[in-house]
Amino acid sequence: MPDDLNTRNVTVSSITIQNPTTGELVGEISCDTPDSVRAKVAAAHRARRGWEATPVTERARLLTLIADQLEAAAEELAELNHRETGKTVADSQGGIDAGVGTLRQYAELGPVHRGHSLRGDRLAADFTRSRARGVVAAITPWNDPVAIAAGLIGAALVMGNTVIHKPSERCPHLGRRLGEICSAVLPEGVFATALGDAEIGRVLTDDERIAMYAHVGSSAAGRDIHSRAAAHGAHVIRENGGNDALIVDSGVDIEWAAGQAALGSFANAGQICTSVERIFVHRDVAADFTSALVAEAEKWNSAPEPQPLVDRRHRESVQFLLTASWEMGAKVLAGGSIPDTPGAHYPATVVDHCRPGMPLLTDEVFGPVAPICVADDFDEALELAAADPYGLAATVLSPDLGHVLAAVDTLRVGTVKVNAVFGGAPGGSAEPLGESGSGFGFGPELLDEFSTTSVVHISAPPASSGADASDGPASSSGPASSSYPASSSGSASSSGPEQ
Repeated sequence: MPDDLNTRNVTVSSITIQNPTTGELVGEISCDTPDSVRAKVAAAHRARRGWEATPVTERARLLTLIADQLEAAAEELAELNHRETGKTVADSQGGIDAGVGTLRQYAELGPVHRGHSLRGDRLAADFTRSRARGVVAAITPWNDPVAIAAGLIGAALVMGNTVIHKPSERCPHLGRRLGEICSAVLPEGVFATALGDAEIGRVLTDDERIAMYAHVGSSAAGRDIHSRAAAHGAHVIRENGGNDALIVDSGVDIEWAAGQAALGSFANAGQICTSVERIFVHRDVAADFTSALVAEAEKWNSAPEPQPLVDRRHRESVQFLLTASWEMGAKVLAGGSIPDTPGAHYPATVVDHCRPGMPLLTDEVFGPVAPICVADDFDEALELAAADPYGLAATVLSPDLGHVLAAVDTLRVGTVKVNAVFGGAPGGSAEPLGESGSGFGFGPELLDEFSTTSVVHISAPPASSGADASDGPASSSGPASSSYPASSSGSASSSGPEQ
């Protein structure tokens, strides 16, 4: 995902957004100041103990109310999403529906989140207890702004954290409206929205009162957040850039494979976190597959209302990477030129004769570009796909079970998809690797990320001096806990640390 650093008419005090479909003005929105952001953090810090002490069933009830209000405002939010980012109204509605479902999911999962009973001495109790981390900053992107934000916000809140949400500066009107919906339901100080560009984000990452950062966005921004957060010991999870490979093996149905490649490369104008960014095709089927993919691109380009890129600045980045690869010998077979139309449209593009080292293969394009690299066999395709610093996801199209199992074993990515570029079971949580980030960003495991775990050991108190020996032993006769070094007499050492 490209950097969230917005240079479109950003001033110290406001952001101006243009509709990427029509080029028309969406609006100008006031930004937070560093002082107003710090005041919101202070309020969240004051509210954190009271919110954590609120029964989890009540936190879940409020989360369900937010979901209800979000659902009621879905049409308004979908229209805002479309106007600010160019995402189609239908896809925007789908993202909001997903956000509503995610909030309700965490409202159900939160109250049944549990620790572990540990097997210690029979006359002692040992178990784990989860605690809220405190103030959480959720820094979210523009490409699926409601669904992603809802997941992070919902999981953080139900676990007892207070939240500062910084939406992308590319969709500030939508982010503000989402914040209004959340704040109207929650107690004062539990939730706030920070609007602004990257400098406002840095105010958050430099604030020592924030205990955790959850970031979805570019790898460059993620590294900056991680390094700043490390300076004050904050926990960080991040899903960052990806350079997802698609391997097309011999023996596949050509038309089906081309359709999958087109869907993975061109859906949402190539602006999905797990979009197909690199295609490695077996030489035996390369010619037929390439011709079929060009035909698919032409279908996408003939759609009555093609989706634009998020803005012209991003379109310039896509074109730059394409041009640089063309100068190195890549061949454009479809699309590849900026249309003379309003907005930030860019055609579905197919590029052949790509080879390792070209920008289209080394950089995350995040646009509707399908670069094809021909491999002599499956083993070479797998080797090329795996030779990448990112580790978000990858897809294998193959009828060969042995090849599929080799890919699952070799590809060091968070998600491996076989014979489908999109899809997965509910609750399937994956950890990105390498330049793509770290930590769980969704699923039940996200609740663990938003909490800390303490181990509790309870022993019976010593018997009173007048107790009869027949009352039984006052303390464990078993071995000392691993938390304390044993003395030569077998009892806990008096020099051991207290817990």
